[in-house]
Amino acid sequence: MKKFMDRDFLLTTKTAKEIYKRGAEKTPIFDWHCHLSPKEIYEDKKPRDIYSLWLSGDHYKWRAMRSYGVPEEFVTGRKSGHDKFLKYAEIMPYCIGNPLYHWTHLELQRYFGITETLSAETAEKIWQSCNEQIKKGGFSPRELITRSNVSCVCTTDDPADSLEYHLKLKEDKSFKCKVLPAFRPDKAIAIEQPAFIPWLAAMEKTAGREITSYSELKNVLRERIEFFDSVGCCASDHALSYVPYAEANSKELEQIFKKGVEGKKLSTSELDKYKTSLLQFLAEEYCERDWAMELHIGAMRNNNTKMFQKLGPDTGYDSVDDYAIAQGLSRFMDSLEAKGKLPKTVLFTLNPKDNFVLGTMLGNFQSSKQAGKIQFGSAWWFNDNYDGMRQQITTLANLGVLGKFVGMITDSRSFLSYPRHEYFRRILCEIIGDWVEEGKYPENIKFLSKLVEDVSFNNAYGYFNLEDK
Repeated sequence: MKKFMDRDFLLTTKTAKEIYKRGAEKTPIFDWHCHLSPKEIYEDKKPRDIYSLWLSGDHYKWRAMRSYGVPEEFVTGRKSGHDKFLKYAEIMPYCIGNPLYHWTHLELQRYFGITETLSAETAEKIWQSCNEQIKKGGFSPRELITRSNVSCVCTTDDPADSLEYHLKLKEDKSFKCKVLPAFRPDKAIAIEQPAFIPWLAAMEKTAGREITSYSELKNVLRERIEFFDSVGCCASDHALSYVPYAEANSKELEQIFKKGVEGKKLSTSELDKYKTSLLQFLAEEYCERDWAMELHIGAMRNNNTKMFQKLGPDTGYDSVDDYAIAQGLSRFMDSLEAKGKLPKTVLFTLNPKDNFVLGTMLGNFQSSKQAGKIQFGSAWWFNDNYDGMRQQITTLANLGVLGKFVGMITDSRSFLSYPRHEYFRRILCEIIGDWVEEGKYPENIKFLSKLVEDVSFNNAYGYFNLEDK
């Protein structure tokens, strides 16, 4: 019987162990999609305790606690951080098979040197040990990023954002990790949402003028893209439940925009026309600047109205949507390709039923000018577990070129999330090691170690032009 999460965790073959050691173990991290706060990175404040560092704001953990039956007062309510930590510890042994079990113990091992498993019985001891270490230092945002061997992070930023803290970090030569913005115009696209009109007001304040037409909205967004580009942005990010595609003329689009600004209800057809047009416009702007466009497809958000009204978004009430996505995605990408304006694109799906949809879509729009121009994004959100990662990797290998894959992201708000990259790398090496030892691929350790290093870091470094940032 193997020891729980020892140094060879998930590395079940000699080949896997060797290529992990040579190609992945010490390779830097480029976390090109996350939700870390640039303000927190700049201010670099030390956390109060393990609760504020580990549990506060983590809706992955919140969902598990609710599923166990933990009262909300111990999840997002008024109970102390100590009491919330004890409740989280209590549920841990019951989370067998949940990636949280592995992530939790990887984080305890890597950052705190704690190899005991977390449970109700060990909770108090681990609480004390973590907090003693936090008091001694080494757990501020910058310290954790440096300890994790992170070369660059791309945050997620609204077009109306001033990028104040990105600018400050750019001038701070004492911090070696690059912190770049990523352009996320979801609120501009979601014209039907209540947040659209307040967002438009914020955008007008940032732009210094009124936005009274669809044409002017595009002008302002172009200006913001230019500004983001000047600060080092190399990627955009779009959250889509499905990919719309409907053509419209400029007169129709102006009328749709006017109705949206007036708060009038828009039909599905009108919404699809507006969103298609704005996404096409943005994609063309990204293409001009050689940005990558990330499409995160398939999340159904804020399902629990009562809890959304109480806690707001990103609190653990999202799930997988099941729209058909192939037709709209194909027509959208083809409309850009026809004009020579399709940017580098990373396609993520939250619904694993669409793995083969995206895996086959890649080959329709590749380019000899950019290796792996269209990417199948790593197993994301509900899929970044052991089975989900294996499915995504093997689907990509079956349908595309695994060696040009741009690898893992954390998609996280936590500065302790970087062991997710290690988890991914171990799974990648496990899969390749199995193929070699089953006689399905030659035992070329030197080449495979380089391939693993490329997937872990080098491919993304080149794809996002990090050398120029």
